[in-house]
Amino acid sequence: MEHTDNKARQAADPYSRIVAEIRKGSIRPGDRLIETELAAKYGVSRTPVREAVHRLEADGLVTHVPRSGLVVRQLDYAEITELYAMRAVLEGTAARFAARSVSEVEMAELATINEEMRDADQIGAAYEANAQFHRVVLNAARNRFLIRAVEAVQKTLLILGRSTLAEDTRFEKAVAEHEAILQALRARDEDGAERLMRDHIEAALQVRLRQYRREVTE
Repeated sequence: MEHTDNKARQAADPYSRIVAEIRKGSIRPGDRLIETELAAKYGVSRTPVREAVHRLEADGLVTHVPRSGLVVRQLDYAEITELYAMRAVLEGTAARFAARSVSEVEMAELATINEEMRDADQIGAAYEANAQFHRVVLNAARNRFLIRAVEAVQKTLLILGRSTLAEDTRFEKAVAEHEAILQALRARDEDGAERLMRDHIEAALQVRLRQYRREVTE
């Protein structure tokens, strides 16, 4: 059993590392994923890399392109808009449900996370705090099917690369938006929590679309 668990962890490692590189922008949309190169880069055999690539393909993060092989997917303007629209619906619903069932412990955790995000001196730390804030809200919704749907959307978001928090004043605004959401949760304001979360996602979309337009023109 221990041998099987170790093998599973080793097979999963390249997947996690590729996902992390996509998220950081080290591997970008349109980049080819070549098994031999990835195996050499990560110091593993081709088998776990092949399994990792198959998982990425199942997740919709990579696709087959004629004469190029497997490449990281590129989302166009319409797909980005559609993706964020779905995110707004799902996470808005999560905030509504959370307003009904969030515990005092979870509200305290959300406040702490947002303070850590406000005090973060690196974008990586801010990104992790932001992701954790959204995870706690989602878990507080107490709906396993909603959690699965949000996680599927979040995987696709990885293709977009670097966080919108790195843009202009988005970081400071996101912290303030989180605080407003937290206040709505404390007040058990279901309508307010959903509206504020949707507004929060819409604000992130506008920054993301500016990123996209800039990258297209470069």
